[in-house]
Amino acid sequence: MGLLKPGINEVIATTEFNAAPIGIIFKEGVARMVVFSGSHTAKNIEKNGWLVANFVYDPVLYVKTAFEDPAHHLFFEETINDRKMHRLKHTDAWAAFTTTIDKKTNEALMVTLTLEKEIIEEVSLHPVNRGFNSIIDSTVHATRYKMNHDPELKKLIDYHAGIVRKCGGKRELEALELLLGYIT
Repeated sequence: MGLLKPGINEVIATTEFNAAPIGIIFKEGVARMVVFSGSHTAKNIEKNGWLVANFVYDPVLYVKTAFEDPAHHLFFEETINDRKMHRLKHTDAWAAFTTTIDKKTNEALMVTLTLEKEIIEEVSLHPVNRGFNSIIDSTVHATRYKMNHDPELKKLIDYHAGIVRKCGGKRELEALELLLGYIT
């Protein structure tokens, strides 16, 4: 696999007209992920058996897809091995996978991904931006905070908000304001 690198790769995963930020764990040549049971992503994986990893450098899109599904016109349909899959338009790259559910609990699905096709749409350099990285971290915390309002998660969100304000650009600041609106 060329697009995934060892560790947890943050992508926007798409299933049938659904998109959500997901960390794909790539270790020893195997791609896996954990998906919360009851989510649109989990339901679609169980129903359709596929997922597309969208490689995108847009902090606003990460925040929006964490809390709502994009409109249908923002998806592009690809036929991969006679299977129709949806990916996001305007991605830097994407990788289409079939999915195998290894374990299902009340809380989560443990899923192994098998690569079917990967495409680089646009080659662009994205220097390390601590503001962007903090948007990713605060989005992870915010999705959990929205469920349980744990004050420790709010502290982490506030910590990362400070980094975004210090290190982020216009788009990261816009993403932060959206995120804070979703959790209040």
